[in-house]
Amino acid sequence: MRMVDLIKKKRDGMKLSRKEIEYIIQGYVSGDIPDYQMSALTMAIYFRGMDDAETANLTMAMANSGEIADLSPIKGIKVDKHSTGGVADTTTLVLAPLVAACGAPVAKMSGRGLGHTGGTLDKLESIPGMKVSLTMEEFIENVNRIGLAVIGQTEDLAPADKKLYALRDVTATVDIIPLIASSIMSKKLAGGSDAIVLDVKLGDGAFMKDYESALKLAQVMVSIGENAGKRTVAVITDMNQPLGLAIGNSLEVIEACEALQGRGCRDLMDVCMFLGSHMLMLAGVAKTMEEAASRLEYALEKGMGFEKFKEMVRAQGGNPDALEDYSLLPTARIRYDIRAENDLYISKLYAEKLGLCAMRLGAGRERKEDVIDLSVGIMLNKKVGDFVKKGEVIATVHANDEERLNNVLPDILNSIETSDERVEKPKLIYAVVTKDGITSL
Repeated sequence: MRMVDLIKKKRDGMKLSRKEIEYIIQGYVSGDIPDYQMSALTMAIYFRGMDDAETANLTMAMANSGEIADLSPIKGIKVDKHSTGGVADTTTLVLAPLVAACGAPVAKMSGRGLGHTGGTLDKLESIPGMKVSLTMEEFIENVNRIGLAVIGQTEDLAPADKKLYALRDVTATVDIIPLIASSIMSKKLAGGSDAIVLDVKLGDGAFMKDYESALKLAQVMVSIGENAGKRTVAVITDMNQPLGLAIGNSLEVIEACEALQGRGCRDLMDVCMFLGSHMLMLAGVAKTMEEAASRLEYALEKGMGFEKFKEMVRAQGGNPDALEDYSLLPTARIRYDIRAENDLYISKLYAEKLGLCAMRLGAGRERKEDVIDLSVGIMLNKKVGDFVKKGEVIATVHANDEERLNNVLPDILNSIETSDERVEKPKLIYAVVTKDGITSL
């Protein structure tokens, strides 16, 4: 078997067999297949695609390229949640403690931000002392003791995905369904959870810009999960505007803390409650969506989720006092308010543009090795459809460098569109995809 022949085969639109895909992944991880040949193959896949069987075989080959986490020592049904990436998407920081407070163990391995999308690990590292690298023994012990742990993916889990994603990122082959699905699901399968809830983002700030593409991605990932023996549910949610109000690492920690104390942005909370209800159902903690939602509301109202967040932070070496005294978190030196010049309505918030603006302020990475500024970002005060009075703050920019602020500010302003007339609030949740079919909402 020769890699050049397999590149040619896919270039010509033919199907790769399971053995051929396994040969490719094993050879790439071992270093026998060089980056330039793998780049040629990913570009061929980008233009020629892969059918569902090829995508499933690629996923399994990537999942099996390293260790499969054994979470069997953790009591109960472990449910993982994954978002396909967005802006102001603080769901994990809110959702994981709430779900754990309801009695479902949350053993989550998360990633870092890249480009316009934020990473859960970077947000958590805003908390002084917080460790996101634990041994597997520590990880399991924490989940059994307090019901919750969020860490980075270990080097031994799905190493093929790490290597391939870095390559795709610099060869313009990220946004193609077979490669997105296999990347996400290989990590989820290697992560060892019993069930998976997928938050598939749709719109301006997401990889999937239209409903048909988001639906196809959701269906492919649900099929992969179910065929691997994992109960899998996908929820298609909106990313045509930032989900929450905070874009930036320490800012999103603050937003999560406020949300867990009952002061959260409505859009963020609605998505968290919907995803959390599915997680409780899959974990066997609730029998109906109504019961699950009631449990989550109770945990929120009684402050149980916030207490669980503090428990997790303490267990992972962080200072829980920072979750109540925000001055202990990284704080930007400059705050610039964007104010309304007239009475108006917010008609559009371009999620991707705002995410990229936050990245340019220092809140994100253009390359994996970039060092980020945990304190900077953008704090929105209004969402699409909201009325703003003259002089009222639409958003506050948090920066540490005046030159960066001045360079980014025009693009932030261009990312916010207004109207003199009332604008309807956008749809938030579009559909749920399971092995039994699609439920439109």
